[in-house]
Amino acid sequence: MIKVGIVGGTGYTGVELLRLLAQHPDVSVEAITSRSEAGVKVAEMYPNLRGHYDSLAFSEPDAALLGDMDAVFFATPHGVAHALAGDLLARGTRVIDLSADFRLRDIPEWEAWYGQPHGAPELLKEAVYGLPEVHRDAIKNARLVAVPGCYPTAVQLGFLPLLQADMIDPGQLIADCKTGVTGAGRGAKVGSLLAEASESFKAYAANGHRHLPEIRQGLAEAYKGDINLTFVPHLTPMIRGIHATLYGQLTAEPDDLQALFETYYANEPFVDVMPAGSHPETRSVKGNNTCRLAVHRPGNGNTVVVLSVIDNLVKGASGQAIQNLNLMFGLDENLGLKAPALMP
Repeated sequence: MIKVGIVGGTGYTGVELLRLLAQHPDVSVEAITSRSEAGVKVAEMYPNLRGHYDSLAFSEPDAALLGDMDAVFFATPHGVAHALAGDLLARGTRVIDLSADFRLRDIPEWEAWYGQPHGAPELLKEAVYGLPEVHRDAIKNARLVAVPGCYPTAVQLGFLPLLQADMIDPGQLIADCKTGVTGAGRGAKVGSLLAEASESFKAYAANGHRHLPEIRQGLAEAYKGDINLTFVPHLTPMIRGIHATLYGQLTAEPDDLQALFETYYANEPFVDVMPAGSHPETRSVKGNNTCRLAVHRPGNGNTVVVLSVIDNLVKGASGQAIQNLNLMFGLDENLGLKAPALMP
């Protein structure tokens, strides 16, 4: 049995880890931390977990306790994993970080976007970017994995087949993305209140979002050259889900775009290329670790449109983190992640 701990267990990604790991046959959650809720039973805060974690209580972060784990998930704001990851790695504990602390390899760029000094630059060289569809072999041997952000997951999975086939202009990429309110976290914010978000729709961070450099980094690496991306996120009045509408300009006449995507993702357990003409819905991935894709070529013109949907808390965070855990410990990649999506 793999013993795991969770740092930052009271937020949406933390409780989603607990929900998914409750059905994992080879994992036991032995510790979960929260400075503000230390001593509170997990099942008291989250009644949906009654019967699964009745004896587990939140505790103060303790490097010695966490260092006894086989792996520790960080479901925390940026900066927290910087402070603890090195100590845990030295104790032989593997680290799976759901924050942005180790996603960007350019330290000055990270510091510019996150407004603070990078707290663990010495660990960046060994951090593996945890997008299994791209870095599966490296993840298997990793001690430290940086789980991709939600927007970057949906956008990269949609653009990768086209860029690697050199079918679209890398200088004219557009990602028009929508997310539910859980993307903003569980902390109280006026913009996430029901009266503010319900029956409304708005763009935000149009001049620059923190996920932009992460997306650019991944796409440039896949293309092996420079890319230019316009990325505009939007807030929608739903709880979960991301819908990314991606636009590219064809540079060559494609033989069969549908076949290109189906072949590229033929062996990927968590990417579903839908039949030609499909329009995937966010509710079709609710609570599930799948990214559903559809590719279109409107009017048989030069623009290719890719529709990409994920659950921001699952494939966009906690589910992908568990997918990485499975790879790191030589398990079936599907373990704990086989349940179908919730509909309606």
